[in-house]
Amino acid sequence: MPFFERGDIRLHYEETGSGFPLLIIPGGGLNSALSFLTGAAPFDPMATFGNEYRCIAMDLRNANTGQSSGPLDIERPWDSHTDDQLALMDHLGIDKFLVMGFCIGGPFSWNLIRRAPDRVVAAVLMQPSGHRVEMPDQFHANNMAGWGPALCARRPDITMAMVDAFLTRMYRANADFVFTVTRDFVRACQTPVMIMPDDIPPHPYAVAMESALLAPNAEVSLYPWKEPKERLPLAVRHVRTFLKANRPATAG
Repeated sequence: MPFFERGDIRLHYEETGSGFPLLIIPGGGLNSALSFLTGAAPFDPMATFGNEYRCIAMDLRNANTGQSSGPLDIERPWDSHTDDQLALMDHLGIDKFLVMGFCIGGPFSWNLIRRAPDRVVAAVLMQPSGHRVEMPDQFHANNMAGWGPALCARRPDITMAMVDAFLTRMYRANADFVFTVTRDFVRACQTPVMIMPDDIPPHPYAVAMESALLAPNAEVSLYPWKEPKERLPLAVRHVRTFLKANRPATAG
């Protein structure tokens, strides 16, 4: 799998298939990495859609389970990762693209739409992360325990105080809704989105449905869609239909 280097940032990514570009953002929180797609994901999107789309995915910068690395941008936690995603698209010569984001890929998808509204053609938000009012500090606490110590152990230039500041900016400074955009933004967003709700602590059903109801060009899947297993092929067919309906006509 290739690497893309941009200054002191090194991004590990994978491509498969051909056709209109589809950026796939793995789940796993700040340990979002390619291994998620063939392990923890409800289905393997690269294998599922690689015969129809040019599928691109990457390890998130500083994911302990991946091979991408770079500075910890304490002032711009969400935007620094969005910078990486857009820079990879530029590197690959891709202007317009579809997005499929799992878990943390939900907030990232909204941020990509906000940052590059003329480039993101449509987005599928799979089991998206969001702020759960009754568990307001779960992301900070989970990452302080499950991401930060391992990162510091392999990166002597990063301290737990830096990790705390990064997570505070990421999850506490805007502790609401989907973290990266406001309800007013979603209400005015014309980009087609498909919401695939989940309901575990990091993936609140209420937030997923609120975003689906607010967005004027939103679709929502059946729920639950991952279980029983017999439902999953139906959900995948819905995603395939949504992607095909929203990719440019020139894509075939």
